[in-house]
Amino acid sequence: MEIILASGSPRRRELLSQAGIDYIVKPADIEETTEEVLPSKVVEDLSRQKAIAVSKENPGRIVLAADTVVAFDDKILGKPRDEEDAFNMLTALSGRTHQVYTGVTIIDEDGNVNTFSECTDVVMYDNSPERIRAYIASGEPMDKAGAYGIQGLGAILVERISGDYNNVVGLPLAKVYRELYNK
Repeated sequence: MEIILASGSPRRRELLSQAGIDYIVKPADIEETTEEVLPSKVVEDLSRQKAIAVSKENPGRIVLAADTVVAFDDKILGKPRDEEDAFNMLTALSGRTHQVYTGVTIIDEDGNVNTFSECTDVVMYDNSPERIRAYIASGEPMDKAGAYGIQGLGAILVERISGDYNNVVGLPLAKVYRELYNK
């Protein structure tokens, strides 16, 4: 079974390959806007929009789309605008718990739409301003929601997680696998 991945994310591609899932990449070309405000509903809505857009161009094919956000006190943290924004985000997260939400939509060959979300709690170490600035100097946080990547150098900032690690990377892989293969 070949899946259409409606995402250009290299991390999602790596996760699907890790699970032995055959896929082709066709990113959705949509403006990512939503009326939703709760992080879980935001990611569900955006993943649904992406999946539907790609499914319309590929009827009869299985489409998988996802959207991931970092939320702190129910406020979504996007990608940092600049280094100072990254510093402010990481300082706010330091020593605290935040959530990573991923919404997933799978559209099957018959057009049935299945949307769900996963939430993982992430606890950050109490990171010093010097450690945060050194991490920012690596350049890694600049294209990451919440200004860090757990799968890279950003792992040194994270004390522990509660939930699915792969969800923090960008796709709750085990749940997606079970949904795709009904297992």
